[in-house]
Amino acid sequence: MKVGQIQTLKVARISDFGLYLSDEEGQEVLLPNRFVSLKNAIGDEIEVFVYHDSEDRLVATTDRPLITEGRVASLKVVDKNIHGAFLDWGISGKDLFLPNRNQQGGVLAGRSYVVWLYVDNITGRCVATMKLKPYIDNDVITVKPRQKVDIVIASESPIGYRAIINSRHWGMIYKNQIFRPVRVGDSMEGWVRRITDDNRIDLTLQQQGYDGVSSSAETLLSLIKEHGGVLSVGDNSTPDEIHALTQMSKKVFKRAVGILLKRGDITAESTQIKLK
Repeated sequence: MKVGQIQTLKVARISDFGLYLSDEEGQEVLLPNRFVSLKNAIGDEIEVFVYHDSEDRLVATTDRPLITEGRVASLKVVDKNIHGAFLDWGISGKDLFLPNRNQQGGVLAGRSYVVWLYVDNITGRCVATMKLKPYIDNDVITVKPRQKVDIVIASESPIGYRAIINSRHWGMIYKNQIFRPVRVGDSMEGWVRRITDDNRIDLTLQQQGYDGVSSSAETLLSLIKEHGGVLSVGDNSTPDEIHALTQMSKKVFKRAVGILLKRGDITAESTQIKLK
C-alpha cells in the first residue's frame, strides 16, 4: 500500500462504510461511501490516492491531489498553529501538514509556497517541507538537451527564474528569453536548452527546432482565426507589439509566418497578416 501515491487497487469487499480496496499483497484500505458509485462491484479496479485522515486512519480517495510523494508543487497555506502550517493539497476534509521545522523564514496564511512531499518514516504520514536541498540536485543529470520537461518556478532573481525540473533538478530560465507572464509557483512545460560542463541546466519555454516553429505556426494560425481572419502585426511591427498580441518573440513570429506563407494559409503585409 503506497501512502502518498496514486495507485490502482481492487475492490475486495463492501461494507456499510464504503469499499475496502486491496493491493497485490492483500493489504486493505477503506474508500469511504462519498467516493463510491452504485456501479462499483467486488473485483473492480479503482484509481485512488492513499493517505492518513484527521484521525490517523489510512484511507483512500478518488480526489486528485495537487502533489504526491516525491514531487514538488506550489500550495496555499490555509491555516496555522503553534506546531506548523496546513496546506491545501486538493484533498477534501484534510490539509497537508508543514511542520515549523520544515519551514524556511516562516509562512503566512493565504500565501503559496513551493514544497516537497515526503512520507515520514516514523508516523507513515504525508508531510510537506520547504527545505528542498536534500531532494533537488544536479549531481547526476537525468535529462538531455531539447527534452520536454515539467517545471515549477521556485524563485526569481535579477537575471531570471530558478526552476525545479521534473521534481529532481535545478534549472534557470533567463528573463531575456521569456515571452509570456511567469510567476513564482507556476507549473508549466518547458524544454532543456543546454546543459553546461558543470551540470547547470538552462531552460526555455519555447520548443526548439522545426517542431517548435511548426507548433508556433499552428498557434499563430488559430490566433488569426480568433481575430476574424486579420492580425494587426507584420514584419514592420516592433518586438513589443508582436509579443503583446501573440506572446511570441519577433524571431519566432517571423518563422511561423514563413511556414504559413509557404503553405498558402495566409497573406502578409508590413503591418498585418490575413487568412488567404
